[in-house]
Amino acid sequence: INPTAVDGLLKISLAILFILVVDSLAALGGSLAVETIAQRLERDSREELYISLLGKSQTFHDRQRVGDIMARATGDMQQMNFMINPGMLFIAETILGLSIPILMIATIKIDLILVPIIFVGVYIVTVRAYSRRLNPVVNNQRMAFGVMNAGLEETISGIEVVKATAQENFERQKFHRNAREFRNYFAQQGRIEAGYLPMLFYAFALGVGFLHCMVFYQNGQMTVPEIIGVMGLLGALRFPIFVSIFSFSLVQLGIASAKRILHIINAEAELDENAAGYDQQMVGEIVFEDVTFGYEDGTVLKNINLKVKAGETIAIVGQTGSGKSTLTDLINRTYDVTSGRILIDNIDVREWNLTALRSQISRIEQDVFLFSRSVAENIAFGAPDTPMEKIEQAAREAQAHNFISSFAKGYDTEVGERGVMLSGGQRQRLALARAFLSNPRILILDDSTSAIDSATEDEIQKAIRRAQQGRTTLLITHRLSQIRWADHILLLEGGEIIAGGSHEELLKTSPQYRRIFARYDVALPPVASEVPSVS
Repeated sequence: INPTAVDGLLKISLAILFILVVDSLAALGGSLAVETIAQRLERDSREELYISLLGKSQTFHDRQRVGDIMARATGDMQQMNFMINPGMLFIAETILGLSIPILMIATIKIDLILVPIIFVGVYIVTVRAYSRRLNPVVNNQRMAFGVMNAGLEETISGIEVVKATAQENFERQKFHRNAREFRNYFAQQGRIEAGYLPMLFYAFALGVGFLHCMVFYQNGQMTVPEIIGVMGLLGALRFPIFVSIFSFSLVQLGIASAKRILHIINAEAELDENAAGYDQQMVGEIVFEDVTFGYEDGTVLKNINLKVKAGETIAIVGQTGSGKSTLTDLINRTYDVTSGRILIDNIDVREWNLTALRSQISRIEQDVFLFSRSVAENIAFGAPDTPMEKIEQAAREAQAHNFISSFAKGYDTEVGERGVMLSGGQRQRLALARAFLSNPRILILDDSTSAIDSATEDEIQKAIRRAQQGRTTLLITHRLSQIRWADHILLLEGGEIIAGGSHEELLKTSPQYRRIFARYDVALPPVASEVPSVS
């Protein structure tokens, strides 16, 4: 064996090994970089979507289906991840996989790049046509995914009603229809991908390229090794062409998903948080000046003029649908007025810093929402650093301490999603404790003791009376035990204030008010005694 040849082969082998090692490290680094970009895109986009949702108005959220929002925050976000890796990675490989072999063919014989160049032109045209056909299908596919998830979320959230009305079969069929529509779009996507023409044109290009080589070979312009080299390079075009089927599909799905996410992010917030707005301690005076408000389907409140002095207690009564809850929703800007204005301490609520405004207003509703967290965390929601002693004190004032202490884990007991582990009265007492802890300047009670028995309510009434001291309080209630100690009573009908005064005055002057309390005698018992609820 020739030592010089052995030495040459050793050098070539080491050079090849070095190139392969560098190539492997470069591939590893590239894969890591692309995966990092994909994961950060998903994380940052999800965070941006979440922040955007928190900043949207209640009107916006009223129009959305929770399941569809969840589908965008999960499935669509994942599709954006896949768009980068492996989607964009495959497209980069396709570009390099087409350009490098063609350049290498040019080094062998420049005339031979004619066929590959024509093929690349045809490839670009067919891919554009392929994308145009695929785009509406993947858009509809993502929409169908959102509809399917929205229906699933509604069924699971309302499972108690579904079972109580024996509608399991109906809901099953509805989900089956939604899932079938989602599947059909997948099948349609598959049919479009099956008709991916570049692979067919590649076969023609391979054959024509070989014939081109044969022409040059017969003319003595190419050797057999050169033909083998050119055909090997033409063969290298197959993988990037094949993988582009998947890469373009992933990119189209990612773009469709990104559009769905951006549709939510860019949607009109309809609510200005006014970060630079008025930010002071409230006194609690509330003034309504010619306030009118309506949803998209009609007017709810008309020409409301009202003044509530700081520290005053106002009871709001009226038939169902008269606009009682909506009127109080306007105070903390859950909704913004259609016309007119609402002033708190002579400052338009729209000129207040939204955080400062809402942090000083506490609202307790009949349908209390609790988070799937511990009892203590629910009471201290909004003030997570509150000491345990203050949490317990608030619970005692709301008459919740005794039933909380009866739990095995006490204040560390998990209440389940939406507080399903608790009764209605227990949930309302936790909401009262949360309000007491937040020490609001304006307290809104929307039929907040409706699920509490008479004995417990008597104790809670005392706690509410203590909480009212120095605070402006709005009561939406039909309980005489609460109405009687209000400073003023307002009667709403059809979105308008039609009467106001004390309980006795309204009984004498307002037929509508008398109809609401028709079951009671005009001669009423003392305020301290308990009277059953009308609701």
